[in-house]
Amino acid sequence: MIITTTPNIEGKKITEYRGIVFGEVITGVNFIKDFAAGLTNIFGGRSGSYEGELIKTREDALREMEKRADKMGANAVIGVDIDYEVLGQGGNMIMVTASGTAVRVE
Repeated sequence: MIITTTPNIEGKKITEYRGIVFGEVITGVNFIKDFAAGLTNIFGGRSGSYEGELIKTREDALREMEKRADKMGANAVIGVDIDYEVLGQGGNMIMVTASGTAVRVE
């Protein structure tokens, strides 16, 4: 399946629009990652634990969107947008939403 942020796919013709498709994933950030991120906040630098969790959650949201597009009979998703939110009491959950337009291309 082709997944792109662009409104079209070079060399491909959109033959059918199947509709808007979403993939949402919410994940919790555990105490260990919070502790490690807190140390990074104090001493400076990048938080590898949070970055890793964010990357995994984004990939999961894209896979979920792809599965849903496939169920709609699409073979591509165009105009993909990814949004991030912090949820939960104390901001200990991350939500990533991927959305786009499911299409058939040839």
